[in-house]
Amino acid sequence: MKSNIILIGMPSAGKSTLGVLLAKTLGMQFLDTDLAIQNYTGETLQQTINRDGIESFLKIEEKVVSSIKCENHVIATGGSVVFSQKAMESLKKQGKVIFLDVPLREIKNRLNNIKTRGIAMKKGETIDSIFKARLPLYKKYADLTVSAAEKNLETTVENIIKLYEKN
Repeated sequence: MKSNIILIGMPSAGKSTLGVLLAKTLGMQFLDTDLAIQNYTGETLQQTINRDGIESFLKIEEKVVSSIKCENHVIATGGSVVFSQKAMESLKKQGKVIFLDVPLREIKNRLNNIKTRGIAMKKGETIDSIFKARLPLYKKYADLTVSAAEKNLETTVENIIKLYEKN
C-alpha cells in the first residue's frame, strides 16, 4: 500500500476539510498544498495570482507540489494541481490519488468567496468553464473516486476509508 492519500477535486469539494478529518481518523499527518504555496511565497494565493497572474501561479504550484516528499500524510491539493503533469506524477508516486467528486451545482452552492479564495481562474473564466476543463483531468489522475456531495462529513470520510482500504 502506498503511504499517502492525495485528495484532488474542485474548489469547495472538501479536500482540506475532509483531509483533516481523514488524517485524524487514520492517525496520519495532514498537508495542504495551498498552505505550502503560501509559505513559499509569503502571501495568500489570491495575492500571488493578482500580482503575477495565473501562469506564474501555476508554475509556483508545480514547483512546490513537485518538491513535496512525505510519508503517512493526507495531502489536500489545490484544485488546479491537475494542470501540472509533473506535479501529479510526483504525487502519484507517493500515494493513492482520490478524486472528491461533487456535482457542479453543489460546487456553486458551496463556493461563496470566489473573489478572495485564490482560485486559479483566468479573466472571463467561470466556475462552469473551469469545471469543464478540470473534470477530465481529475478522472485521468484519480486512482479512486468518491462522491463528496454528502452533507455529512463523517459519512464521506467513512466512504473514503472503505474505498481506500479495499483498493
